[in-house]
Amino acid sequence: MGTFKDHFSGHARDYASYRPGYPEELFDFVAGLPAHRGTAWDVGTGSGQAALGLAERFDRVIGTDPSAQQIEHAEPHPRVEYRVAPAEASGLPDASVDLVAAAQAFHWFDFDRFFAEARRVLAPGGAVVLWTYNLARVSPPVDAWIDRLAYGIVGPWWPPERKWVNEEYRTIPFPFPEAETPPLLHRERWTLDRYLSYVRTWSAFQRYARETGSDPVEEGRQEIEAAWGEPAEARTISWPIFLRASQPMG
Repeated sequence: MGTFKDHFSGHARDYASYRPGYPEELFDFVAGLPAHRGTAWDVGTGSGQAALGLAERFDRVIGTDPSAQQIEHAEPHPRVEYRVAPAEASGLPDASVDLVAAAQAFHWFDFDRFFAEARRVLAPGGAVVLWTYNLARVSPPVDAWIDRLAYGIVGPWWPPERKWVNEEYRTIPFPFPEAETPPLLHRERWTLDRYLSYVRTWSAFQRYARETGSDPVEEGRQEIEAAWGEPAEARTISWPIFLRASQPMG
C-alpha cells in the first residue's frame, strides 16, 4: 500500500455519482482481446464504472481498488466481486485471469510493479488493456472555459501523474506485444449542473478547494452559464478514449 496516492477517497460518493461511464464499443473491443472470456481483473476499479461493462462480457470480474471508500460506493453486479487491494499486489492466484484492464487508473500505479503483477496473474492467452480520457468536449465556448479552469486556475494543483493523461497515454511504458486499437468516443447527455458536479470530482479541483478555501466553479458560474446556454438544457458531452492494448500472450 506504500505507493497508493489517494486522490479520491474523500469524495468517493460524488465520484460514484458523477463520473462518466464508457462506450459499449470499448467493451466489445476489450472483450475480443483475450483468447477466453472467463475472469477479468478491473484494476483501480474505483466505484466500478468499467467493471459493470466488463461483467456483461466476462463470466466473472474482480474489481480491486486500494481505497475502501471507493469500493464501498461501487455499484453491485452479480458477476462482479469488489476487493480492497492495490494494483501492485492484487492477492489473485497465478495465471488466474484472462484480462487485466485499468480504466482511468493506470497513471496512478507503480508501473514496474504493476506490470510484474499483471504478468503473474495472466492466464495463457490473456491480454492487458489500459485506457484513459482527458477533458470533456462540449462546444468551443464551453471547452475554452474548461481548458482555462483545468490548465490555468487549478493547473498547478494536478498531481504530476496527470501528465500521462495529458499525453493521451502515448508515452506510457507498455512492455507487451501491442494490438491495434480503434478510435473511440464516449458520449453522455448532461445538464450544466451535472457537468459541473463531474468537474468537482477532479483531483486538482479537490486539492485547490482544500488549499485555497475557494470554489472556482462557483466563481466562474456566470461565465460558464453564458457559454452553456440554458443551464437545464442537456448538452452532449464527449470524451475521446485513449487506449493501449496487448495481443493475447502466453
